Amino acid sequence: MSSDRLVLVTTDPAVLSGQAVIAGTRVPVSVVLDCLVAGMSPEGIVAEYPTLTSEGVQAAAAYGGVAGP
Repeated sequence: MSSDRLVLVTTDPAVLSGQAVIAGTRVPVSVVLDCLVAGMSPEGIVAEYPTLTSEGVQAAAAYGGVAGP
């Protein structure tokens, strides 16, 4: 993952028990990955989770090793 995207994935023991989340949200990376694997488009994920950005979805995909949309 490139370093500019790396800053979009954070962990904090005080947020969701330390799960990896998209920075500035409480949306776990695992939820974004589940959506991508289920076939949702990045636009659909952002519509479902409005605190996300398309860059956040791309960062989660890179973090999880999922092929980009």
